[in-house]
Amino acid sequence: MKFDSGFTFGTSTSSYQIEGAVSQDGRTPSIWDTFSRIPGKVMNADNGDVACDHYNRYKEDVQYIKELGVEKYRFSIAWPRIFPREGEYNPLGMDFYKRLIKELIENDIKPVVTLYHWDMPQWAYDKGGWLNRESIQWFLDYAQVVIDELDADVDSWITHNEPWCAAFLGYQTGVHAPGHADVEESLIAAHHMLVSHGEVVRYLKNKKQSDTPIGITLNLSPIETVSNDYNDLIALTNADGYQNRWFLDPIFKGDYPSDVINLFSTFVNDFSFIQQGDLDIASTPTDFLGINYYSRGLVEFSSKDPFLYKAGFSDYEKTGMGWDISPEAFKDLIYRLREDYTTLPIVITENGAAYPDEFEHGEIHDVKRVDYIKKHLKAVAELNTKGMNISGYFVWSLFDNFEWAFGYDKRFGIIHVDFKTQKRTLKESAKFYKDVVKSRSIEEG
Repeated sequence: MKFDSGFTFGTSTSSYQIEGAVSQDGRTPSIWDTFSRIPGKVMNADNGDVACDHYNRYKEDVQYIKELGVEKYRFSIAWPRIFPREGEYNPLGMDFYKRLIKELIENDIKPVVTLYHWDMPQWAYDKGGWLNRESIQWFLDYAQVVIDELDADVDSWITHNEPWCAAFLGYQTGVHAPGHADVEESLIAAHHMLVSHGEVVRYLKNKKQSDTPIGITLNLSPIETVSNDYNDLIALTNADGYQNRWFLDPIFKGDYPSDVINLFSTFVNDFSFIQQGDLDIASTPTDFLGINYYSRGLVEFSSKDPFLYKAGFSDYEKTGMGWDISPEAFKDLIYRLREDYTTLPIVITENGAAYPDEFEHGEIHDVKRVDYIKKHLKAVAELNTKGMNISGYFVWSLFDNFEWAFGYDKRFGIIHVDFKTQKRTLKESAKFYKDVVKSRSIEEG
């Protein structure tokens, strides 16, 4: 199966996961610097102080991207590098991204820039973080400077990466920074992120002499149930509302789903954080939808859970994260998005798998990761034969990196990183991906 000439291949990273250099050139701490130092929050007490040292090795790293042959590289900006303190712009932080973008362009790689991949400055959190409505303005101030400085050389912009994770894992379950455990807070944080997304889209759209595409990236999981019993169908509806519709509906329909509002109402004292006009802003039209896809969700009814569902047992083959390998469910997700939400181009901004890697004679034969990527690329190609308009695919991740609460224990990279020596080694998955990109095709069967 062939990928047409308009389809683009890329690979993705994020700032805190690879950059290191956490106090270099004026950068101040982010919420992840703080969170990773709380005992028990990150596996092995790991942190992003050094990570892949990309900040100092970016020229070498761009050559690895070039070797893959991909057209685009998606990375994120570290907000604390640009505004180390409220209202204080740091040109040294911006200079790094200008050098990185220059290096990419000189090597015929187009930069795709994410404005927020979870590393809010600690100063912003100390003033209330995403719970403070002023965070909308803080984010807009930051985004305006970044756009003004870099827009001429950027291929496309992404406002937020996975606001579900930043809000629900950060403010509701507490497994991500800042580590809160409050349902109401998670909804407030999510809402402010969605409004800030819309404000940034409006800023770029109103900017003269800019036609750079802009979108948002959501982590979406098609929800399936263990049976078609009425109880389990209730579980499916609730899980889908929680995982998918809470973000899709405000972006594409200008409102929150009423059934999920009712679910959340047990935990929320007051919905007045949703102000008049907010949802008009959040639903400002974008140019594409970014999707991070890893797995389906399987649920069954549970009367003991406040949302009336729990994870169901699955006999699917799983990745090293324990996630079902489910490319068929991925196709169902895309069909559903086309039917219910949008005709915009869809970009798969992340897709990949973590597995434990072992060297054999100096090489890593990560056949399971190869198989995972192959199955999902085939799904993308099949979807496009059905007119689903998936315009690009970015493998996650370019490098093994800091995998949030899992520290350095989980490896998603197609390039292995020895975190003691910083030596990079192409895995078999990188060589496979390189061949796909070069041939612009994926074998059938």
